[in-house]
Amino acid sequence: MSPRKLPEVGDEVEYAPGQLAVLTDIRNGIPYLRSPGIKEWPVQDPTTLTVKRTRSERLAADDFR
Repeated sequence: MSPRKLPEVGDEVEYAPGQLAVLTDIRNGIPYLRSPGIKEWPVQDPTTLTVKRTRSERLAADDFR
């Protein structure tokens, strides 16, 4: 089994069941998420995030919000 890849800036992630956000920044090793209508917030454990679409996939779909 290969190690799980951590999300990168620009990736769309699931942070809770059915809840999506975009990883907007990584500051001092702490990822920050943003979702429409919600202020940016830090995630203490990035291993809890599941990448749904990478930044590249979002770019290909012209889906930047």
